[in-house]
Amino acid sequence: MKKQSKWMVSIICMFIGFMVAVQFHTTTSQTEVRDTRDEWEVREALKVQQEKQQELLTKLASVDETIESYEKKSSKEQVDTLKESIETLEEKVGLTEVKGDGVEITISPIFLENFSGEQIYPSISPQLLSRLLNELNTFGADEISIGNERLTSLSPIRNVNGSTYVNNRPLPPLPVRIQVLADNPGKLRDYINTSQSIDMFGIENLELAAKLKKNMTLPKFDDPLHLEKLEEIGE
Repeated sequence: MKKQSKWMVSIICMFIGFMVAVQFHTTTSQTEVRDTRDEWEVREALKVQQEKQQELLTKLASVDETIESYEKKSSKEQVDTLKESIETLEEKVGLTEVKGDGVEITISPIFLENFSGEQIYPSISPQLLSRLLNELNTFGADEISIGNERLTSLSPIRNVNGSTYVNNRPLPPLPVRIQVLADNPGKLRDYINTSQSIDMFGIENLELAAKLKKNMTLPKFDDPLHLEKLEEIGE
């Protein structure tokens, strides 16, 4: 294989491997919380995870086919294929805007005053937000944005001086809107309306309201991607 072709194969393998790694990280990253689900809920969650595992295996098989097909192409065809792969991968990791039907979740305060008439200011903690996002991923969410922030598996959610930050920027003031794209928005909404997150948010004086919404536009992920140094692998 010519040196130029070797570099092209290395680049496309790098991007395809990154896409699979992002998908795997999204599937396996979960906040460590005590499991209080009943047997039916555990069975449903197991079924979802098995479906995701099968999806990953299918993607891996597709990657093998793509590499084999790529090596048989001419130099021009290899460049064109590489450009298409990069565009697809940019969409997969959230570097482009995405549109579609899904569910809009609004998080708002239940009470604004206590029994003494004093104003109270509830907030969304990183732990509470992470729990909700983990449930959304389990229930079949494809793409998620919070306010103007697109979420990816690389998005940090953390506490900074008492405020919750997403993608290194603070959450907007309540009410906060979360937009979620899914293949089956109706099923996702039903899951949300019966999820344990509703009770957890209620304890913190916060209400979750989910509704179906068509033609939503989710912003792209604006922060730079920090990747480890990559090296060409010899034959």
